[in-house]
Amino acid sequence: MIWPAIPAAAAAAYYLLAIAACARWKRSSPRSPNAPPPVSILKPVHGRDPRFWEAIFSHAAQEYPEFEILFGFNTADDPAREEVERLRREFPRLRIEAVPVETAAPNAKVGVLIELTRRARYPVLLVNDSDIVVDPGYLRAVTAPLADPAVGMVTCLYRAASSSVASAMEALGIATEFAPSVLVARLLGVAEFALGSTMVFRAEDLRRIGGFEAIANFIADDYQLGLRIAGLGLRVEFAPQVVETDLGAGSWGATWRHQLRWSRTIRVSRPAGYYGYVVTHATLWSLVALVGGHWGIALGTMAVRLAAGVWTGAGILRDSRVARRWWWIPLRDMLGFAVWLGGVFGNTVQWRDRRLVLRSDGRIG
Repeated sequence: MIWPAIPAAAAAAYYLLAIAACARWKRSSPRSPNAPPPVSILKPVHGRDPRFWEAIFSHAAQEYPEFEILFGFNTADDPAREEVERLRREFPRLRIEAVPVETAAPNAKVGVLIELTRRARYPVLLVNDSDIVVDPGYLRAVTAPLADPAVGMVTCLYRAASSSVASAMEALGIATEFAPSVLVARLLGVAEFALGSTMVFRAEDLRRIGGFEAIANFIADDYQLGLRIAGLGLRVEFAPQVVETDLGAGSWGATWRHQLRWSRTIRVSRPAGYYGYVVTHATLWSLVALVGGHWGIALGTMAVRLAAGVWTGAGILRDSRVARRWWWIPLRDMLGFAVWLGGVFGNTVQWRDRRLVLRSDGRIG
């Protein structure tokens, strides 16, 4: 019987595409203009994330001629405000604002961004998550592609640090499962999405798509923003910069809820891609092939899957933890399949301290 080997062969083909995408990955940015554009960094904040101080300090210390940082909070007593005030004292010449925002937007993060955009002074906007740590040359690298008028948005891959076994398993999934899927999508011409780790775009283009108000009802604001800017006939480009987030010391329960939210968000945003993603679960299909007696295909599929994961994680993302934990990948794959299966069912997600209901079109119910 050949059928048990077919899904494994398909998974191997997918990870061969991931290897090809790694080989084509650009490692250098376009040259930054002599007079790069002033940038407004917009940061919605909800609580003090792990390494929050390191993250915001890395933005304030950028080697860049002119920029500002605007922090938005849903509550005036957010504990992260203390760190923002400390940042203002450390960088007195840099415009840093802490803005409390009351919003009725279903996506509270987007509601904060609506207000921050009104206060932004500069023609280029940068939005990223509050826990993102960046290198000193980050701003130059992510704004340089916008010198090409055909580019409408710049985004970045990211890696994740962790402080528990559960978080480490999630971080491994980001490096060896999620990042390869992004690279394969780009290789195949699916290029209308951005990642919340970095979104850089022109304020004028945001105005042309209706502002953040146009996506305030959607759960996947990063996907919707990239999709709509691409709809203007502009490209979404990846900068070679890789940024870092920190998942902290999350429990298995917290990790499951986080990944389930992510999974269901992808399902309602890109259902065809989500269901097609079942073929990428290489460890599962290798086991099926093995049980069916196809040892060669099973072992070959796993070899390709491990090679693609290590190249993406350790090579492209420069995550040394992948090189040490590569042997966790099969276990992470099985957990990933459980998350994928959980994402097929249900329409609720836990986002911070809110429980949200998702509609089939990606809107928040």
